Amino acid sequence: MGGVLQRARLQFAIHLRSIRGARVDFRFTEEQLMIQDVARRIAQEKIAPSAEHHDQTGEFPLANIRTLGENGLMGIEVPAEYGGAGMDPVSYVLAMIEIAAGDAAHSTIMSVNNSLFCNGILKNGTEEQKQLYVRAIAEGREIGAFALTEPQSGSDATAMRCKAIKQADGTYLINGKKSWITSGPVAKYIVLFAMTDPDKHARGITAFMIDTARAGFHRGKTEPKLGIRASATCEIEFADYVAQPDEVLGEEGHGFKIAMGVLDAGRIGIASQAIGIARAAYEATLTYVRDRKAFGAPIGTFQMTQAKIADMKCKLDAALLLTLRAAWLKGQDQRFTNEAAIAKLTASEAAMWITHQAVQIHGGMGYSKEMPLERYFRDAKITEIYEGTSEIQRLVIARNETGLR
Repeated sequence: MGGVLQRARLQFAIHLRSIRGARVDFRFTEEQLMIQDVARRIAQEKIAPSAEHHDQTGEFPLANIRTLGENGLMGIEVPAEYGGAGMDPVSYVLAMIEIAAGDAAHSTIMSVNNSLFCNGILKNGTEEQKQLYVRAIAEGREIGAFALTEPQSGSDATAMRCKAIKQADGTYLINGKKSWITSGPVAKYIVLFAMTDPDKHARGITAFMIDTARAGFHRGKTEPKLGIRASATCEIEFADYVAQPDEVLGEEGHGFKIAMGVLDAGRIGIASQAIGIARAAYEATLTYVRDRKAFGAPIGTFQMTQAKIADMKCKLDAALLLTLRAAWLKGQDQRFTNEAAIAKLTASEAAMWITHQAVQIHGGMGYSKEMPLERYFRDAKITEIYEGTSEIQRLVIARNETGLR
């Protein structure tokens, strides 16, 4: 028992030293509020009014994505010299929440472009790669994608079968399939992860920049999904696709490390998306419980309804603060793997719970497609699955806490 207490005291002392001199300030900067306002305006004026149409048809919202790009929202953390807004991770969180509150599918496209595509190239790419690939995506002129998952390997990324064999002339011959590729049907460029040395397992994975206009690249059918239906998703296949030496992202064999780093950042984006979905459902519920009457009184006066509202608010605020913490750490160039996993797990499960309760409170109207509640409910589910399932987040958190593998 004494050893446990001693370790706890030591950890607390280390924690105090790490925050000494730090100042807790919950106010946002003018720049952060500005991009939040821009995102809110676009979400309310362009995205929300078209969300039902895109959900029903599955049509990719290209015009709206172009608008996001023109306003700096497709490359929020991308420096201005590469076509982006040059802002910080907290700005990204605030903007993502607003777009997701308008429609989750739009925020999925925005998240992939910002977190998975641009982020990885900025951290690991050459100057030429940044100018060629990042600028077009950050400005909204092209769409990017991230290809890690395969039909037989989701959470176990090291089991991939897509191979890139180095040729005598230095080029790589790529063959294999990737599945569940967000924006795959419309992407111009893709960050691909392929096995270059199977004997090395995780250390044998390499990242490549893919131009989808080149021979050897093929797209499969667009997946019919439960939610985020306007975010086009498909399987992609490579058949003797030739990648040039200067299309390797980072170093050969560093692909798995790149992927895991990118996913850390991506989890902040998905946490933000979950918060936006949950907030939309919560705000709709507040309006409803004030207006809807039963037994001669607004249903918001009933204790059982009030309990649900209180729990919804607590989960929403907890998710927001945890996500902002992860974003702040990222902006300070501090390690944020555990905090991102905590934020993503908390926010995604909060979104699922809040949208569930929102549908329940709305009763029959919550189940009807005449209201957006059922769409919020369907959209929320994916946040518990992609960019690391809730089960994977728990593994990440537990392993970081215990130091055990």
